[in-house]
Amino acid sequence: MTDTLSLDDLPRPLASYVDHTLLKPEASEDDVRRLVGEAKQAGFACAMVPPCWVGLAAEELEGSGVAAATVISFPLGYVDPRVRLAEALMAVSEGASELDTVMNLTWLKSGDDARVSDDLDGWVEALRQVRGDLVLKVIIETALLDDEEKRRAAELTAASGADFVKTSTGFGPGGATVEDVALLSEVVDGRCRVKASGGIRDLDSALAMIAAGADRLGASSGRQLLAEAEERRRPAS
Repeated sequence: MTDTLSLDDLPRPLASYVDHTLLKPEASEDDVRRLVGEAKQAGFACAMVPPCWVGLAAEELEGSGVAAATVISFPLGYVDPRVRLAEALMAVSEGASELDTVMNLTWLKSGDDARVSDDLDGWVEALRQVRGDLVLKVIIETALLDDEEKRRAAELTAASGADFVKTSTGFGPGGATVEDVALLSEVVDGRCRVKASGGIRDLDSALAMIAAGADRLGASSGRQLLAEAEERRRPAS
């Protein structure tokens, strides 16, 4: 059982844990501008937007301390490694400083860990040469994996030099669970960080994920989490 965590126990502001996210295929420019403005106002870790809006997000966030972020090979991940890298390089050229890519799960499910490793290692190494301060995250879609596969996926991610292993795309059959976050945290053991994503809609869920080892929370509900935290801190009348 994961220990409980209160707002007062957080080592840094709640907003700094949140990747404020809008990845709906029908998201409009106005929706993206709204999300970016919210991220800037709240001081979230990043604004996570569709790749076609990275340039806009980067321009709006310049100098704010909030990163422009996007997804690569999303949401299925089974692209040729050259396509994964090309997508990432394009996003970086347009101003992205954080990239979340999806692991090739069909190779993982086939037991071809060497191929997964080559894909991720090459991706990370090539991007580090372009810009050393990029934040790179690998999504493993935990709802599609058994525990042994989750462990292998987390190990391959940590070994690649990526900054985060991430639970979910939000487009799969399930989202983050406290149990999965704890498992991933145990496997990576500080070699990379853990991002919980998918279905985090209330403050207690967010605090439980952080208590289990999550260093980032991917959520479209960031503003609601902060509002709930503010309400909880308010003295009872």
